[in-house]
Amino acid sequence: MTETTRPLAVAVVGAGGRMGTQVCQAVEGAGDLHLVAAYDVADALGDLGGADVVVEFSVPDASPDNVARCVAQGVHVVVGTTGWDEPRLERLVDQISLAPPSRSGTGVGVLVAPNFAIGAVLMMGFAAQAARFYESVEIIELHHPDKVDAPSGTAARTARLVATARADAGLGQVPDATRVDPDGARGARVAGIPVHSVRLRGLVAHQEVLLGNVGEQLTIRHDSFDRTSFMPGVLEGVRRVGDHPGLTVGLEHYLGLA
Repeated sequence: MTETTRPLAVAVVGAGGRMGTQVCQAVEGAGDLHLVAAYDVADALGDLGGADVVVEFSVPDASPDNVARCVAQGVHVVVGTTGWDEPRLERLVDQISLAPPSRSGTGVGVLVAPNFAIGAVLMMGFAAQAARFYESVEIIELHHPDKVDAPSGTAARTARLVATARADAGLGQVPDATRVDPDGARGARVAGIPVHSVRLRGLVAHQEVLLGNVGEQLTIRHDSFDRTSFMPGVLEGVRRVGDHPGLTVGLEHYLGLA
């Protein structure tokens, strides 16, 4: 940061939550960023404290309205809330197209990232690379029991990346002879990929991708033991979102990993 460059003004929506609290601490500890506002549940967003960038970690039901409010004011947004399915993303693209220029004069940028841990981003990329070589693949995601949605955004994103890689390689459905499963023991299907969710006290955020062929298994696993593991990715998103007008889904696009 040069002497003439002011710190980037950052507001946090969902500041009272587990992730929001960590984000506020990370922003306050970064010399090139300045925390200008912290909003919790039921707080009016108002003018967003004059923020250049908003970090949004709320809940799935509230997130689309929060992000739309930011975009309508020409403020870049880094979104960590899960639940952003295709219809929501399509509406967001329309909202961005109608947004005024950002305060720096560029188009508004929005990053929606299922996971900000660098290792998790790598795990998703590795899984997509490996998927075309294996007949079978299943995903197990494990989180703390206070998580309100299942499967996790990371698992859903991984499943879609894996399914795309399999389709590009000409692979069909994963083999599964199960015909009787009244209680759903075989898990959910996301883009045709089996996904299993575990909720257990003591966990934070963990995921395994299991890939199998005859006589062989590959396991790709990532573990976040503390929410501080997400902060380098969040800060990278904050610093770079203004350089990426429009909608970007996945932190990998900012890291040269897409």
